[in-house]
Amino acid sequence: MKHFIYLLSILSVWSCTETNKKAPETLQDKAKRIHEKTITIDTHNDININNFTDSLNYTQRLETQINLPKMEEGGLDVTWLIVYTGQDTLTTEGYAKAEKNAISKFDAIHRLCEKIAPDKIELAVSSSDVKRIHATGKKVAMIGVENAYPMGEDLANFKKYYDLGARYISLSHNGHSQFSDSNTGEKEDTWLHDGLSEMGQEAVKEMNRLGIMIDVSHPSKEAMKQMVALSKAPIIASHSSARALCDHSRNLDDEQLKLMKENGGVVQTVAFSSYLNTEKDEAYNAYIKSILEKVADSMGLEWYSRDQFSSLTDTQKETFMKNYPKVKKIGISIADKAPDAPAMVDVSDFVDHIDYMVDLIGIDHVGISSDFDGGGGIKGWSDASETFNVTLELVKRGYTEEEIAKLWGENLLRVLDEVEAYAKNIQKS
Repeated sequence: MKHFIYLLSILSVWSCTETNKKAPETLQDKAKRIHEKTITIDTHNDININNFTDSLNYTQRLETQINLPKMEEGGLDVTWLIVYTGQDTLTTEGYAKAEKNAISKFDAIHRLCEKIAPDKIELAVSSSDVKRIHATGKKVAMIGVENAYPMGEDLANFKKYYDLGARYISLSHNGHSQFSDSNTGEKEDTWLHDGLSEMGQEAVKEMNRLGIMIDVSHPSKEAMKQMVALSKAPIIASHSSARALCDHSRNLDDEQLKLMKENGGVVQTVAFSSYLNTEKDEAYNAYIKSILEKVADSMGLEWYSRDQFSSLTDTQKETFMKNYPKVKKIGISIADKAPDAPAMVDVSDFVDHIDYMVDLIGIDHVGISSDFDGGGGIKGWSDASETFNVTLELVKRGYTEEEIAKLWGENLLRVLDEVEAYAKNIQKS
């Protein structure tokens, strides 16, 4: 009997040991664990003020690529909402119109965070704010300014925008501004300032003084080099990729990437298909062009090609951008079912750029952005609800938890801290 009881005890222990053994962690499980633990930051999401009203806003799962339900679904924690103004004439009238547009976007962001959904999202202006808000379970909004053109010729407006929450500013967009040449001048080798204007040089100093990160994603290469030379604090490229992999003037070449490393800055790799793989993007767009036109026509909507966009009125642009996501979504679903459709630019192409830049300038100088609702979005990361797929691809490529945390936001917050620290020292002296 004792032998029988002993045997039962051994079998029981063995059974418990086998039961308590954990199954090996799969790549999917590992990616989920890391994604849930990491603060994920996307540094560039455009907005339309019409989506910031009492009846239509980001608490709803809109057609927009960014909104709170989609952020929740994809595990995206921090969205930099963009105060964007297109380039117009360098005149008092042009500046005044642009200023009105910019302030309306600042107002929209504050309305979302302070009136529409203060229980769901809060505005952050520092890395400590980001961590504090994230710890409460709320989503985090931050503000970037794409094009300093609305500031006119008054440098005091940098302080005004800082007080409204802006923590990075680009001195130009598509077209030369009063502050800086744009990357678009490269096409015809036509420049206004040969880099920065005198006022642009003063703007760099003022942003350093205030604690605003300088964004070099849209300015020309020469302007970018001059900003690096002038700035006493690290700079960022809020949404750019590697020119060695995709020869587009919006991307940074190896010389620029190395300057970013020397400066201590960070390049936020952008999920914009034509900045990731031009050949794949052009082949797919050529294929889907007629499909999108037919979809738009069936919905009674006007549809324009990318080269027509600059000639549209503000109303036409606004209407087009409002309808673009749903038309594109339907078009892509049709193309996905077609056996002859060329491959879309996808998350793998995106992480190829991250790999390249990490190899060239190091893990501490690379980050992530989407340019959602401004033309960004790729297969696998077409909106915020698919954010996890980026982490999954990084895990597949062998990035560690620590490295993924740096890419998803720690590098960006480190730069923000250093910019803020430099400003405080200047202001003391």
